[in-house]
Amino acid sequence: MEITANRKNLPKLFFSTLYISAFTFGGGFVIITFMKKKFVDELHWIDEEEMLDLTALAQSSPGAIAVNAAILVGWRVGGFPGMLTAVLGTIIPPMAILTLISFFYTAFAANLYVALVLKGMQAGVAAVILDVVCSLGNNVIKLHKPVYLIIMAAAFLAAFFLKVNVIYIILAAAVMGIILEVWNRKGGKKS
Repeated sequence: MEITANRKNLPKLFFSTLYISAFTFGGGFVIITFMKKKFVDELHWIDEEEMLDLTALAQSSPGAIAVNAAILVGWRVGGFPGMLTAVLGTIIPPMAILTLISFFYTAFAANLYVALVLKGMQAGVAAVILDVVCSLGNNVIKLHKPVYLIIMAAAFLAAFFLKVNVIYIILAAAVMGIILEVWNRKGGKKS
C-alpha cells in the first residue's frame, strides 16, 4: 500500500471526514459506506479493493470502527499528518454532539419526539448497513475466487444462524486469510 503523502490534500481530508462524521448516524459500518463513496468513488484517492482491505482492518482492530477507518484512510492518503487530520475530523462531531446531549440528557430522555426521531433513524441506519453489506459482498463476488465465497457464506451462517460471536468469526477469517496467502506464496501464485 503506497502512501500518497500530499499536504495539499489535508484540508480536503479534514473537511471530508468532518462532514461524513457529522452527518452519519448508525455506527462504523455506515461511516465506512460514506468513506468509500467519498475517497474511492468521488476523489479516487483509494481503490475499491484497498478500501475493502482497510474496512477489514478497521473492523478487526480494537476500538471504534469509524476512528479505525479514519486512521487507516488518513495514513493511506497523507501518512502521519493525514492520519491525525482524518482522526480529528472524525472525532470532533460526535464529541461536540455528545457534549451537548449530556447537558440536556434528562430533557432528551423523557421527550417523546426525540424517541420517535431515534426510532425513525434506526430504519434508515438499517438500510445503509444493508447497502454496505451488499457493496462489500459484491466486491468479494467480483474476485471470482470460490474460497472467498465459501468464507463469506460460512461467516454469514455462523453469525446469523449459529449465533457465533463476531470476534471468533473475524479471527477465523483472519487465520484463513493467512493460510491462503501462505498457500499461494508456496505454490508460486500471487493472491
